Amino acid sequence: MRRQAATSGVNPAGSSRALRLDPLSLPVSFNAYDLRADGGMRQIELHRERVVLRRAVHGMRMAVQVRITDFLGVALRGGDDGAMLVLKHRDPSLTIPLFVGDDMNEIATKWLMWSELFALPQLQDKEPREPAARRRRRNAIRWRRPKFLMRRRVGDRLGSVKVHRGEREIIARS
Repeated sequence: MRRQAATSGVNPAGSSRALRLDPLSLPVSFNAYDLRADGGMRQIELHRERVVLRRAVHGMRMAVQVRITDFLGVALRGGDDGAMLVLKHRDPSLTIPLFVGDDMNEIATKWLMWSELFALPQLQDKEPREPAARRRRRNAIRWRRPKFLMRRRVGDRLGSVKVHRGEREIIARS
């Protein structure tokens, strides 16, 4: 049996092309498509100050909480059969769909409402990109050894020290 969405009805919000979220009725919870998630769906909770994404990947359930200020803006994606408003993030896998429609006047009104609600700029988005590659740290073990020890050459002074082996020497300090 399939798990039902948090909202009731035949077409829950975000389930198909009928995604029409109202910016004045936050917080809202809905399901959206996610190709990487198990079952192809993720649950999104949209609040005025944060977004919570819940999904399972390879059996491991996770919840990611992202502040609204971390998003780049509200972007308009144009398609051949309509347009879509998304809350755009630097990582495309964290981009949130907000509104899908055909009427450009309604889309322009919703675009302005969403951008004013979140205090984010309105963006034009040509095409969705692949998720951002994981950034490499410059030096993963830098914290293990202090910087001045990295500059110091090992064995510098060993050449000047005389080592007496095989002698029975007594050192007395006066």
